[in-house]
Amino acid sequence: LSFTPAVRLSLLYALAQDRCLFQPFADLRVAVEVGFWREAVSRLEPEDREGLTALVARAWTMLSETPVRIPHGEHREFHLLIFSRLDNPFVTGILESYWDGYEAVEYDTYVNYRYLREVWEYHRRIAEAICAGDAEGSLNAFVEHTRLLRYRDTPGSEHAPAVEVHALVQRS
Repeated sequence: LSFTPAVRLSLLYALAQDRCLFQPFADLRVAVEVGFWREAVSRLEPEDREGLTALVARAWTMLSETPVRIPHGEHREFHLLIFSRLDNPFVTGILESYWDGYEAVEYDTYVNYRYLREVWEYHRRIAEAICAGDAEGSLNAFVEHTRLLRYRDTPGSEHAPAVEVHALVQRS
């Protein structure tokens, strides 16, 4: 059973009408991931944790090459791998569709090198915390990481104003 085709079709239709609708869907994705984070991380197997570490290493290699290669496939795979052991087609459908929408609004294209490095620094922190058995630390790093997308295209903006990470985490 897959919920992805229904969600993907609806999302892509909405984005064709108004590209700005991606942000509310991205907010939904964050709420779903925060809500299922602890369960997802607890179900990961050793090979999954190794896979997260390998994706981070591969992304850093790509970012270090000349010319730089954008590790978008690795980005998508990293996030989906964290939730790959959940037996919930609705969560999977929302998360897979999010990445299809991300590509539809062309967020998989080059932004700037500093942004890409910052994204992968968060992924490194998330993977290290997961591998260390620190679900809370990985969740906090994930929530901080999700702030970056809102400010991805804002010239001169470092990050979002401080977001109370614990407010999101406590809702889950």
